[in-house]
Amino acid sequence: MSEALLLSVDDGLARLTLNRPTRLNAFDPEMAVAWRDAATAAVDRDDVGAILLEGNGPAFCAGGDVVAMATAGIESGAAIRELAGVINEGIRALTESSVPVVAAAHGTTAGGGLGILMVSDYAIIGEDSRVGSLYANIGLTPDLSVSAQLARAVGQRRALQLVLQDRLLTAQEALDWGLVAEVVPADRVKARAEEIARFWLSGAHGAYGQAKRLVRSQPERSFAEQLAEEARSIGAAFDTPDARARIAAFAARSAR
Repeated sequence: MSEALLLSVDDGLARLTLNRPTRLNAFDPEMAVAWRDAATAAVDRDDVGAILLEGNGPAFCAGGDVVAMATAGIESGAAIRELAGVINEGIRALTESSVPVVAAAHGTTAGGGLGILMVSDYAIIGEDSRVGSLYANIGLTPDLSVSAQLARAVGQRRALQLVLQDRLLTAQEALDWGLVAEVVPADRVKARAEEIARFWLSGAHGAYGQAKRLVRSQPERSFAEQLAEEARSIGAAFDTPDARARIAAFAARSAR
């Protein structure tokens, strides 16, 4: 795996670490390929029950590497489109999987990094964190799922406020808007994210994963189709040994 992005698996937890700290973990072509490869590898592994996204250095992710856009041979819109397509493969792998994802988004998250943040199903940020769009500052438009996911997360009006202003949300604003799940002390972000991942792994992680899939995939279906998919999913879950054991244990406790 490329040094620009690290993948490790420990006792069911896959850790994807953005590793370009001197560039605030901004995406260049090398990191884009590494992201796609790591994300698809993580969701394809049978021994992975939870995924943790994190970044090394002072920030979670600053989006695309603007310096690389200007100096690294990215000379056309077609090249940018191809690069975004590579990153999008990793985004789709994570969001469409049945593996729950937690993000430890310390420091600043901006531009395409906002899309990477929203890949997670549960996001932890620090009290000093800032989150924003900032695409228009360099004459570009949202990518990496920002336009697809931001309005779903915070509502259309707030999404427009964020993408049409030169604004970084404070940690409290990001929490109030529903963009993140928890705000913790800056030095606790990664530890708290791992606690969430371990909580999933210690419980019925298969059921958590299917619940994630149901919610994430709902826009693809009509209301009637979603009800049918819920019924199919809970029936499949009921037949698993894990669910049968948990149901039996719950019934035994209730009978005391």
